[in-house]
Amino acid sequence: MEDYLIYNTIGDGKYPDSFKDNYHCHILCRSGEMRFEAMENPFTAGPGDLVIWQMTTRISNVIYSDDFDADFLLISNPFLNLYNPEQVWATKGYVYIKTHPVFHLESDEWDIIEADFSQFWRRIHSGRLIFHDELVGCVFQLLLMDMWDIYSREMEKAGTDENSAQVFMRFLTLVHENCKEQREVSWYARELCITPKYLSAICQKITGKSALYWIEYYTVHEILLLLNNPSLTLTEVTDMMHFPAPPMLTRYLKRTIGKTPSEYRSGQV
Repeated sequence: MEDYLIYNTIGDGKYPDSFKDNYHCHILCRSGEMRFEAMENPFTAGPGDLVIWQMTTRISNVIYSDDFDADFLLISNPFLNLYNPEQVWATKGYVYIKTHPVFHLESDEWDIIEADFSQFWRRIHSGRLIFHDELVGCVFQLLLMDMWDIYSREMEKAGTDENSAQVFMRFLTLVHENCKEQREVSWYARELCITPKYLSAICQKITGKSALYWIEYYTVHEILLLLNNPSLTLTEVTDMMHFPAPPMLTRYLKRTIGKTPSEYRSGQV
């Protein structure tokens, strides 16, 4: 899998929902309309909007108008982590975008982001260079900082300090890597060398959600990714997620998203 890609819906005949499970999608909308649900909330995007789908955000019911024209930049999670330029703003951006995936750009802001997309396209297609990945990474860092600057008037409300941001992002990384096996707040607190109470307090301060909420959020994301593969049986999904038995996975999913695995799969058809 490539670490980064850029396409246009009309020119390349590709659409971002085909990549949402494996990439963070940054979508620059030129014309037409796109509708979708993120975290079960409906959103509409049109001309002048920047849409960001984080890889762990559940995106569903995506509909495009026939004239939908957008450039979209795809970034793998390892590449994002490698070239993340700043921890505090990354945390603020993560939290803000999770609930605000659509942001309308003013004309001057559009010019800035469009220039970043164009530079990204040029760097990707510039051929093999000694520092090709590093140059692409630098352009991506520029895009991130331009986005944070544009979003800053809203993101500043998060009130995140550097130490809290570092703990929170380390926590999310651990959850992403271990939620298939570990789903207790106490386990993550031990790995971070802090108390469960302090970990929950940090999560609540930065996101308004508990540590358990984020563990369950990532766990459900992994379960649904596996259920989206029709070749996997429920028993296989249960084993891969390290639940003792299929009924326990079924109860977990019913409690967290209100659907059983079979109900979820029937809705995907």
